[in-house]
Amino acid sequence: MDLTTTYMGMTLRSPLVPSASPLSEDIDNIKRMEDAGAAAVVMHSLFEEQITLERYELHHHLTYGTESFPEALTYFPEPANFRVGPEEYLNHIRKAKEKVGIPIIASLNGSSVGGWTDYARLIQQAGASAVELNIYYVPTDIELTSEQIEQTYINILQAVKAAVTIPVAVKLSPYFTNMANMAKRLDNAGADGLVLFNRFYQPDINLENLEVQPNVLLSTPQAMRLPLRWVAILYGRINASLAATSGIHNARDVLKMLMAGANITMLCSVLLREGINHIRCIEQEMRTWMEKHEYESVQLLQGSMSQKNCPDPSAFERSQYMKALQTYKPEWERMYESSYYLG
Repeated sequence: MDLTTTYMGMTLRSPLVPSASPLSEDIDNIKRMEDAGAAAVVMHSLFEEQITLERYELHHHLTYGTESFPEALTYFPEPANFRVGPEEYLNHIRKAKEKVGIPIIASLNGSSVGGWTDYARLIQQAGASAVELNIYYVPTDIELTSEQIEQTYINILQAVKAAVTIPVAVKLSPYFTNMANMAKRLDNAGADGLVLFNRFYQPDINLENLEVQPNVLLSTPQAMRLPLRWVAILYGRINASLAATSGIHNARDVLKMLMAGANITMLCSVLLREGINHIRCIEQEMRTWMEKHEYESVQLLQGSMSQKNCPDPSAFERSQYMKALQTYKPEWERMYESSYYLG
């Protein structure tokens, strides 16, 4: 049974890849993921704000008091010339590479064009096999147009691509006027992979403290329908690899994503719930299903039910929406009909 797949030019032993999460903050966990069958691991994110803050703090300390002694400024180079940033993240990548033999994919999380994207070069030098560019952008300026927002994504990608030679994937949200066109633009701009989709964690309001607070909800299997649809639509239309993420909890979810056209499937919430060893369970269930249905390899599955290859391409568009509404029956009505026919 051949489970190998290719993602951004990397040959992986299977399509099972843990996505960015707190689990990867521990080197031992990364080793446990490899032992359980993970084909690669996406590291927890390094945030734009972390890099920007450290540079700001360094600049503050270097220039403090120099307004009284202007000549003191000449003793130091400009802050931009300093090799600064969260060294712990780079060391974490180095240690992970020493510990495991699978690809380590770094995660850069940001929302604007700036010097923080240069950190991708340091990430490559630390040994990362690829970079996942997590563009977490929630525009609130009502004067900002969709064209300007989309161009920001392109500019960030191009800045990172200019800094590294390793593959770069873009993890993006589904909130674009034309998702298909945005995918094509990112593909044309050099994205080696697209990760569909980013889950924006929405804030909540604490009624007792009257404070806005973070609220993290783990995904449910129902969340996979959105990436499933767009993976199926994009398969065969762009050159970039496709990674499916969100709502993937068991082998059946993985198999569906592969049939839609995904190169890999990313696991997060299920590992936080069930533990790292659940990767092994998913792989075994995949093998059992593939053997039963006489699929000898992942390649035979991949894209077989995409929009490109599906007997009814309209199933991924508006017709499926209308059919779903017309055929839906409330639970109470189905129970009533069942009891009626049973006498």
